[in-house]
Amino acid sequence: MTILIEKPQLESQAECQEYVVEPNELVLDGGFPVPKSSSDDGFLAPEINSFGHSFRDYNAESERKKSVEEFYKQQHINQTYDFVQKMRKEYSKLNRMEMSIWECCELLNEVVDDSDPDLDEPQIQHLLQSAEAIRKDYPDEDWLHLTALIHDLGKVLLLPKFGGLPQWAVVGDTFPVGCAFDEANIHHKFFKENPDYNNPAYNTKNGIYTHGCGLNNVMISWGHDDYMYLVAKENGTTLPSAGLFIIRYHSLYPLHKEEAYMQFLNDEDKENLKWLRIFNKYDLYSKSKVLIDVEKVKPYYLSLIEKYFPAKLKW
Repeated sequence: MTILIEKPQLESQAECQEYVVEPNELVLDGGFPVPKSSSDDGFLAPEINSFGHSFRDYNAESERKKSVEEFYKQQHINQTYDFVQKMRKEYSKLNRMEMSIWECCELLNEVVDDSDPDLDEPQIQHLLQSAEAIRKDYPDEDWLHLTALIHDLGKVLLLPKFGGLPQWAVVGDTFPVGCAFDEANIHHKFFKENPDYNNPAYNTKNGIYTHGCGLNNVMISWGHDDYMYLVAKENGTTLPSAGLFIIRYHSLYPLHKEEAYMQFLNDEDKENLKWLRIFNKYDLYSKSKVLIDVEKVKPYYLSLIEKYFPAKLKW
C-alpha cells in the first residue's frame, strides 16, 4: 500500500537521526520514505549520503576513508586474470549449500561492505531500500523490484560457510581483466602493482578481446556480482536478461558511470545498459539511516521470489 504522509527532512545531514516535517513524501510498505520524483525519469537523487558527504566521495575525510582506500589497493593489486579464472571455476560448482533466496537475504544481516563510503548498515537494509525506491517509481516492473532485492546477495562470499573470501575478492567496483585498466577506475594508481599491468598480452585497450565481442565474453574482476549471476542463471531463474545484466554488472561503475570499456558492448548489452543506468540511481542514492520494516515488506518479496525462482537454490 502506498500512502501520502508528511515529509521528514534531515535536521543534521551528518547524523541523519532527527527530522523536521515538510509535505509530499511517499512511504511504501516498509516505512521507507522515498523522495517524490521531480521529472518523468524516476528517482530524485539526494545530495548527501548517510554520513553527510557527497555520494561516492572517496576523498571526503571520514572514518571510512582510510579503510576504503586500503581496500581498493588490495583489490587492484590482487584481481588478476588468472585469479578471476580460478574463482569462476571454483564457485561455478555451486556446492556450498542449498537455501532459498529469502534465507540468503537474512544471512546478509551478518555482512558490512568495507568498500562502500556511503553505508555501514547491514546489507539487507540496503537491498530493501533499493527495492522499495524502485517499486515506487516502476510499480509494474516487478522483476526490477526483485532484482534490486537480490543484486547484492553474492556478498555471502564473505561468510566462512562460503569460503570467507577477503573483502577485495567480494565487493567494490568491478572492472575487466585481460585488457588495460582504464583510468576511469577508482584509485587507478594502485593497478601499477598488479602483475597484469605490464603484461603485453593484457595491457592494451582491447587486450585479449575484440571490439563488440559482448560483455559475456569479457572476464570481469571476481566478486559478488558475478557469483550471484552464476547462482541465478544456473538455478534456472526466469528473470529477464536485463535483470541478469544488472546483477552481473551493477558494480561496473567505469562502464555505466564513466562510459569506459564501451568498445566491448554488443547490441543486447547496449539495450540492457539502459536498465542498469536506471537501477544504478536507486542502488546508489537510496542508502539511508532510515530503516525498512522488514516484516511488512516480506510477503510482497516472497511472492516475487516464488514467481521467478525455485524454492531452493544451489549456492
